[in-house]
Amino acid sequence: MRRIIVINAKGGCGKTTIAVNLATRYAARGYLTALFDYDPLGAGQQWLQRRDSEAPAVVTVGAADRAATATRAWQLRVPPETQRIVVDTPASVQIHEILDQLRTADAVLVPVLPSPVDIRATADFIRDLLLIGKVRHHRTRIGIVANRLRRNTRALGDLERFLDALDIPVVTRLRDSQRYLHAAERGLGVHEMTGRGAYGDRLAWDAVIDWLEQRETDSLARAFTDRLRAPS
Repeated sequence: MRRIIVINAKGGCGKTTIAVNLATRYAARGYLTALFDYDPLGAGQQWLQRRDSEAPAVVTVGAADRAATATRAWQLRVPPETQRIVVDTPASVQIHEILDQLRTADAVLVPVLPSPVDIRATADFIRDLLLIGKVRHHRTRIGIVANRLRRNTRALGDLERFLDALDIPVVTRLRDSQRYLHAAERGLGVHEMTGRGAYGDRLAWDAVIDWLEQRETDSLARAFTDRLRAPS
């Protein structure tokens, strides 16, 4: 079982959209996936409740109760065969409130919007993530998701300069599109939609999955190489 946390203390940056789309993309690629929804309004659960029964299933867990943050609680509230857990955190979450989760997470995704306010807030949050959360100390991977991008705008240029200054990979860049709204209305991930832009959307989300699974792929490759090198 591997855990991915979608987090940023800045509200409105698209955490639920990213968490749900990640969970549904994992499910579409054959992983048994659960979504932990820490939003008090349960936006992620509501999204997936509209999902067609024939679509790849995602288990949803309402976890807004802060008492459910312990690692053991995660394990008790999902099917034992679950392979991937995606955690959607609430707005204004403080690092000290989820230290247990951060210490046991395999990866952290930080969404950021192309606006000066979001860029400054995200810079402060990443600093806390590194200094207080000590995610690198626990070998947790950190990736940036640049969200709701519009081409040829000054805000996009500011965001790109900010991202270039970070020593953190930009996992994917998501365009500003009404397709996400239409997907939410149907309980789908945007990658499950058809029509114009579908191919690009699938590529954007496959880039996220590929980055998240890279460590496992690298480990398997090293193990295979070691077996070849081992004396017979």
